[in-house]
Amino acid sequence: MTLEPTVPLASVLCAVRGDSETIIVTALTRPGSGVSVARRCADLTELLAAAGAGAGTAAVISADLPGIDREAVAHLHEHGVRVVALADGQSWLADRLRAIGIDVVLDEDTPASVLVETVRDEARGRGGGAGRSDGPGAPSSGRGPGRPGDEPPVPVESRRGRVLAVWGPTGAPGRTTVAVHLAAELAGLGPERRSRGRRSRGRGRRKEGPSSGAGSRPDDVLLVDADTYAGSVAQHLGLLDESSGIAAAARSAGIGTLDLAGLARLAPEAVPHLRVLTGIARAARWPELPGSSLDVVWELGRALADWTVVDCGFGIEQDELLTYDTRAPQRNGATLSALAAADAVLVVGGSDAVGIQRLVRGLTELAESGAAAGALRVVVANRVRASAAGPRPEAAVRDALGRYGGVADLHALPDDRSTLDAVLLAGRTLAESAPEAPVRRAIAALAQRVRTELGAVPVAPAPGGPRERVREPAH
Repeated sequence: MTLEPTVPLASVLCAVRGDSETIIVTALTRPGSGVSVARRCADLTELLAAAGAGAGTAAVISADLPGIDREAVAHLHEHGVRVVALADGQSWLADRLRAIGIDVVLDEDTPASVLVETVRDEARGRGGGAGRSDGPGAPSSGRGPGRPGDEPPVPVESRRGRVLAVWGPTGAPGRTTVAVHLAAELAGLGPERRSRGRRSRGRGRRKEGPSSGAGSRPDDVLLVDADTYAGSVAQHLGLLDESSGIAAAARSAGIGTLDLAGLARLAPEAVPHLRVLTGIARAARWPELPGSSLDVVWELGRALADWTVVDCGFGIEQDELLTYDTRAPQRNGATLSALAAADAVLVVGGSDAVGIQRLVRGLTELAESGAAAGALRVVVANRVRASAAGPRPEAAVRDALGRYGGVADLHALPDDRSTLDAVLLAGRTLAESAPEAPVRRAIAALAQRVRTELGAVPVAPAPGGPRERVREPAH
């Protein structure tokens, strides 16, 4: 007699609320289902603990499970657990669940046979995943994430913008200064466009003026303050920072409600074609910026703007994983997320003896971390001056970084403290207030280099009609 090989049962975790839990568990554990319910979890905490212990490879949850968000789903995925959610048939809810990373969304009325088959396939790694909907009555995905009654996302050009991370070692080497003025150069804020409007300090916006250039579309730029230690982008541009744009965006992304129109509302234009997503006002608020939520912000930023310039904090170590529970927030999660998403990383360092030493070590740490693997790297020496590097400062800095850091191609920015102090005091950009300053010319050359090396931003007409720009929401 030939014995048929036994197929091991797929282990499933169940966190379904209400009376339907018994029905779901009974369906999953009936003879021949190929599924074993390893744990019936009372809440999200128990579900995460069971996943961390390796008790299952799939989880069935209620759509209204308290606390379920993008961070929790990311934790489940890290432990090899696929997630199937049961929704009540509302399309907006299904879209929200997909937005936080749920693998499959099923209607609560899905037949038991379809439910069992779907859960079994997911548990064995054979499911389609990617937020699909299965079964009769499954929610459709005709709308973006949002709430009942929301307007659909604003029409936008189908583009794949670039992400630039401005990073550098500790010691205030000028990361924010470079990020702000580089963003302004990418937005084309030269003297010919300075008269297009005046900033409203209370709202952080300018009134749009006439179009510049016939037949050409100026690049849209999104400037993001992701420094969790000492964010100051708002101060550089003279904006109020009472409400953190990046924290609000991260919260919305965490619960799956952030869409393109929502990001546009949170990042108003400070000057024409330059949107600003302000940072956290106090360093103690860093847990509000989890990396998994910011991953969504960068992707939406690519659709909202041609260039997303991210001002990063200096820290890239991940020591939190050695001393705390792995689900605890990471202080450097925002920086690591930006570096991982970046098409190019601008590594900014000082040009004095201490700054060069820190820059050399920082380049080594960045390479060893693998945080920006595959990204274009541009090394920027800031505040190059004779008093710190000798009579031929630029040559001396190039020689030192080439010898000790292996930097073959360096971009140097001259020290021009008085000009930078003046534009900081005025809350304006170099392109607006000091277009002929040497430091402005050097940053403009840096922007041109980035444009050349990364190439043009791909833009394709949106399906079903001509291209449209993102419109500002009415106030």
